[in-house]
Amino acid sequence: MPSDAVLYQAAALCLTYPDEDLIARLPLLRQAAPQLRGFTDHAAVTPQQELAAHYVQVFDFSNRHSLYLTWWHDGDARRRGTSLVRFKDLYRRHGLEFSGEELPDFLPAVLEFTARTGDTSLLTEYRDGLERLRARLTDYGTPYAGVLDAVCATLPTTPGGVRR
Repeated sequence: MPSDAVLYQAAALCLTYPDEDLIARLPLLRQAAPQLRGFTDHAAVTPQQELAAHYVQVFDFSNRHSLYLTWWHDGDARRRGTSLVRFKDLYRRHGLEFSGEELPDFLPAVLEFTARTGDTSLLTEYRDGLERLRARLTDYGTPYAGVLDAVCATLPTTPGGVRR
């Protein structure tokens, strides 16, 4: 299990719809993953209804902030289906069956997979998309940008040694 497993699991929780379970876990998340403190502190003082409305505004109204990794590489092209099958195959190779309501490339699912298996290959392969999402969330001014900052900081730098 990677040393960043706790961070990946905490980030997965932070990037899901903010329900009562997330709110109840905020003190634990804050303590377990101090890299996410900007988000967890914000979420702790924001009414749940407001936090939920912000989540929907940020992630559900357009693909501009898509949490689906293949969208960043394949868009809505036909080849996206092949990419999604690759995700499911990788999960199966690690003894996991993907049965979520979301697609297998949903970033919180990928982060949870990475935390459980230590396999960072999907995060590394889709690093460019993660960086573009991180930049867009930063430009948007949402606390979710800090979650992506923390995740991207754990990944190897690009071939030129530069974070995108």
